Amino acid sequence: MVISNEFAMVTIRKVNTRNGIRLEIRSPKLGYHILLDPMELESITWQQKAVFSQFLETPFGSKAHHT
Repeated sequence: MVISNEFAMVTIRKVNTRNGIRLEIRSPKLGYHILLDPMELESITWQQKAVFSQFLETPFGSKAHHT
């Protein structure tokens, strides 16, 4: 599945691993990806929307600010 807008695009797919099923979220343009298990996915639902706004303040982590 592809989800996109004018700012971002991600692909999402179910992946079978030796440790069980994971959801792979991939940003093809940036080359980032992550595999999340069911507990990690559920934990996203526990977050307030403000948590994601904080992620966007430094979208690539604190390393992005180092030269």
